[in-house]
Amino acid sequence: MPRPTPTLILVNKPWGMLCQFRSPDGRPTLADLVDRPDVYPAGRLDADSEGLVLRTADGILQARISDPRFALAKTYLCQVEGEPTQAALDALARGPVLRDGPTAPAEVRRIDPPDLWPRDPPIRVRRAIPTAWLEIAIAEGRNRQVRRMTAAVGLPTLRLVRWRIGPWSLDGLAPGTWREAPVPRVLSSAPVFDRLRPASAPRAARPAPPSPSGSRRPQATPGGARRRGPTPRGRS
Repeated sequence: MPRPTPTLILVNKPWGMLCQFRSPDGRPTLADLVDRPDVYPAGRLDADSEGLVLRTADGILQARISDPRFALAKTYLCQVEGEPTQAALDALARGPVLRDGPTAPAEVRRIDPPDLWPRDPPIRVRRAIPTAWLEIAIAEGRNRQVRRMTAAVGLPTLRLVRWRIGPWSLDGLAPGTWREAPVPRVLSSAPVFDRLRPASAPRAARPAPPSPSGSRRPQATPGGARRRGPTPRGRS
């Protein structure tokens, strides 16, 4: 019996909103935008970041979107402080080394200032220091990864907007609004891990360790019986 088509909701999360259902200190959450108790976030987005958050009630789809093994690319529009040099862009593309290890290679390019909604509150601007916009696509999902990557190459992030996750984007979606979206068949059909798991090289066979006291392991004969090696002294 085929699986029913899962429901997927695209949300444009505003700055300052928590990517959860309730807040202990009264801050706004996704529950304030989407009054659907049956859907849950597939991945997270920091409170001080804006942009695309996906919500679904389908656990399989949620795993495929969130699990870094499936390498679903996430594209960010990033306003940084400073003037990006080619060396800095190359370092971002190679993957800078962070405290928790080197990051995977990313797709990075400088872009013109995008036509975005004004941020509330606006970013801090220092007149003596220029700013620039970058488009950064990554397939990992570490905590505050893009911010840490740009800081590692000397370009602190001032504003961060997640524009795209896989095939879904914020096109036509105003901040604080949401809509349902179709799910590509490759992401909605079973089995989960066979269709999307990255291919890996076969492992080489490991040599069998020697038995205690230098004895050899039993050897298989063509008829399926095992031929035993010499019996160690002191054992029957």
